[in-house]
Amino acid sequence: MIDRTHVRALVTAAALAAGVLLSGCNGEQLSPSSKANRPIPDKLLADIESKNMDKASPLLVRLFKQEAELEVWKQNRDGKFALLKTYPICRWSGDLGPKIKEGDRQAPEGFYSITPAQMNPTSSYFLSFNMGYPNAYDKAWGRTGSQLMVHGDCSSRGCYAMTDEQITEIYALGRESFFGGQNAFQVQAYPFRMTAQNMARHRNSPHMAFWKMIKEGNDHFEVTKQEPKVDFCEKKYVFDAEKPAGATRPLAFNASAQCPAYQVAPEIADAVQDKQRQDELKTAQLVSRGTPTARSRAGIDGGMHPVFASKLPEGESAIDKDVTDYAVASNQPAPGTVPSHATIPKAPETAPSFSFTSSNSEPMVAVTSTTPSTASTNASAGSSEGFFSKLSRSVGLRGSDPEPAAAKPAAAPAKSKAKSPEPTKTAKSAPPRVIPLERSQQAQTQPQAKPAAPAPAATTAAAAPAAQSSLAGAQPAVQANSFDSRWSTVR
Repeated sequence: MIDRTHVRALVTAAALAAGVLLSGCNGEQLSPSSKANRPIPDKLLADIESKNMDKASPLLVRLFKQEAELEVWKQNRDGKFALLKTYPICRWSGDLGPKIKEGDRQAPEGFYSITPAQMNPTSSYFLSFNMGYPNAYDKAWGRTGSQLMVHGDCSSRGCYAMTDEQITEIYALGRESFFGGQNAFQVQAYPFRMTAQNMARHRNSPHMAFWKMIKEGNDHFEVTKQEPKVDFCEKKYVFDAEKPAGATRPLAFNASAQCPAYQVAPEIADAVQDKQRQDELKTAQLVSRGTPTARSRAGIDGGMHPVFASKLPEGESAIDKDVTDYAVASNQPAPGTVPSHATIPKAPETAPSFSFTSSNSEPMVAVTSTTPSTASTNASAGSSEGFFSKLSRSVGLRGSDPEPAAAKPAAAPAKSKAKSPEPTKTAKSAPPRVIPLERSQQAQTQPQAKPAAPAPAATTAAAAPAAQSSLAGAQPAVQANSFDSRWSTVR
């Protein structure tokens, strides 16, 4: 009798094969040379073995916008997730904060589930997988958008873009995890690494309430090294919820309805609460010591990891000098090549203030030198909405062809809690020409604008954070930790 794992592997193989056959435009089909069927490189296989993992073990992906890094985690033979490899992100678009509506160029933030059906072996962007935006939380808030991907081609209009070489590895790792029986792998997308330092620097952001909510999922993962079970109710995320002791009915979650009575296993709840107390205390101490707030990103559309930017003409000006916790050093060899249509994020030309400067010049292209931009000052209303609306008035990013199914923006939702930037027009680029990334920088870098001196923070006593409000339900019970129970809600 065929066991359940083998059945899953057969079904997954059929789903992936059907995706290639139905798309059928590139002529590669299922040949051994197909880019979607390329094996995991030998060096990466050696790393998998050295870290006590299996090639087909479950996968988990974490994305960090500010640091422009993508982490791939795999479950080791002890049953816990461990970091396998960190990939620098070649390009992402928009600003820090969640995606709100179709056409706002924002790359999503939150928790998403990737099934075999979301893998695209014949993507116009080499290879890709659909993040599954909008999820139930996004839909509950009336947010719109489609075809938000992690893909190759280093060109983004609301996506996380890697080089073709990188997405080949990531795609292969996902494919093998499906063959191993994983129903779906989780993607956790964050604005930055959820450290006390970053929370202190971004303390004035209008997105802070949302970031604190998804940080709870980050904390669940970091204290357990297990993929957190994700549910939605009352227009919020809920992590690792389980039935109260003595309950007989399964939990029923609805993103727009009241939360059912649930609980979190005490060992998880206690560990998460302890971590949150420590993080909040560190954040309060950093604020009281006058930690400056993050500089304005006015005039910048997205980001690019320094390992790529430092090797492109004028790319030094695109590097965020405030970020100090890169996992991949900029002096390492760049993993892949950048096509000529890729653009660098253009830095603001004046120090941040309540009146922001944006560039109306044509975006800089990697293979050509550009004339100095002509800046025009836009008056700001001083509100949080006005601030973020102006962040999108930046350099457009052009791919070789438009993002699939996103050329015609959908109508904005009737009402939304937050307003998003308006989409920007993309500028024409030179004919594609691949640049070897090991080339030396040829163009003179633009001077980096100095951030305005931060306002002195009032010294406050770092009081212990208030205890979390209790959840409805009976006494905590140990959570079941089977693979099926974790993913029963997202099949």
